[in-house]
Amino acid sequence: MSSLGPRFAASSVALLLLAAPLVARAQDSCRVQEVTSLPGSHEFASTFLEALASARDPNAIWGLTADLSSKVPAGDRVMYISKTTDGGKTWMEVARLDNRYFDADIGEGERNGLAVSPNGNEFVVTTQLGAFQVLPHSRVRSIAGPRVPEPDPEVSIPKKKGDPVTAGVVKITPDGTRLIVGYGYFDLQPQLLVYRKARDGSWIPDKPLPPLPTDMDLLSLEFGRDGSLYLGTGDQAFHLRPHSRHWTQLDGVGPDSAIQSISTVGGPHLAACWGIYNPLGPDTVERVTHASFLLHRNEDEAGPNIRAFAIEVDPRRPDHQAATGLTGVYYSKDRGQTWTRLNDVPDGEFRSARFTRDGTLIVSGIQGTFLANPFAPGCSAHLRKR
Repeated sequence: MSSLGPRFAASSVALLLLAAPLVARAQDSCRVQEVTSLPGSHEFASTFLEALASARDPNAIWGLTADLSSKVPAGDRVMYISKTTDGGKTWMEVARLDNRYFDADIGEGERNGLAVSPNGNEFVVTTQLGAFQVLPHSRVRSIAGPRVPEPDPEVSIPKKKGDPVTAGVVKITPDGTRLIVGYGYFDLQPQLLVYRKARDGSWIPDKPLPPLPTDMDLLSLEFGRDGSLYLGTGDQAFHLRPHSRHWTQLDGVGPDSAIQSISTVGGPHLAACWGIYNPLGPDTVERVTHASFLLHRNEDEAGPNIRAFAIEVDPRRPDHQAATGLTGVYYSKDRGQTWTRLNDVPDGEFRSARFTRDGTLIVSGIQGTFLANPFAPGCSAHLRKR
């Protein structure tokens, strides 16, 4: 006993010393980290990733930020396109749009969209002044879109006759041959236009899609794995199958459910004004009504009526899902059946989310951009509870 005791104690100490760095790294992976490397002034909302996009490179994610604070001189207000290849830790500016291409006075920073070509060397950005193709070295081309036929005094965003119609949702097809842009947010009947590449590389109008089944605003757009198209509007969600001439309304969506975001990993997941919907089939969803969403952090009120802005499903780990909303960030480990609040991010509204290749979650809102991995082994014991 006396001869084994010191040896055993020494070996235990050695194991503890070896394990300590592993434990520290595990705890570090659980902590929420603020991203501070985005370009711009870092004044109010300039570190809010309004839109996130991916292309063929599995390590690359692109983001759009708008540096439009009143503390920034008008001539210096810029929209930045940035890129990360290290899971969101650092971001590098790759292009910018100056104030010739947006109007900060009429609501920029809310509905801007970003699409990236498959090889990641050009972009399309949508603003209050239409849609723009952004090429290397920040060369910008305007994409022909509709114009306001007559001013409408009833809309909250005033525009004059002949002004560009606001562009919103935008996607480039996975093969890079077509561009789809939605127009008409609060200033004209909604339109979903298709473009193809001209010989000079610019986007020109192509054959139209079937007529839209709604007169509501176009809020979200996503491709299905079969090449179909899902569309979220101010009231419902619709599905257009390849070669079909008719849109199909998804079953199960409640009335007046503004569909802010769609993920099609494993079927249509919807983030709506009155909750989150899980897929039951390609054209059917079910609202999550038994999830313990925390609506008001300070009042500890639970219920399903979260006002959701984004829904993300990890394509490599479909059990892992995330949602952002008016009252914070939530995550699910069981395919969206139950949800937990991520309490380590600041209080407030979060809008965008994206999974990185290693399962880390990028979340962003007015309060800034943050990295978290609530799915890492052992993290549940370290995340702050309320």
